[in-house]
Amino acid sequence: MEQTDGKRSILLVDDDKDFLFQLKAQFEAAGYDVLDAHDGKKAVALLAENRPDVAVVDLMMEKADMGFTLCYKIKKKDPTIPVIMVTSVTRETGLDFDATTKEERSWIKADALLDKPVRFEQLQRTIARLLKG
Repeated sequence: MEQTDGKRSILLVDDDKDFLFQLKAQFEAAGYDVLDAHDGKKAVALLAENRPDVAVVDLMMEKADMGFTLCYKIKKKDPTIPVIMVTSVTRETGLDFDATTKEERSWIKADALLDKPVRFEQLQRTIARLLKG
């Protein structure tokens, strides 16, 4: 996505269409150009044509590990694109993992991991931190 107007672009990927709609509206109101996808297949198609400044990706979509796959594909396309993975896996399964160490980020391929429910302000702070970077 070219930024002729100086806006930052964001790729939002989540199979929860209500969550996706809400985030898209909030990011557009905050001045972002938003690309949105409700599944990994559409996200990959968007990535083929665009280079977002940052990506926010759900972990569990059409496949339980689609978020991992998508993070890998984003980083393969351009390792400088910050990726934030948002997930409810801890709440739903009791499994606890993080992306705080270099080793964890190397296999998760995300620069940050946030638990759902996530507040918009928390996403904004994480994006600001990653884009400074």
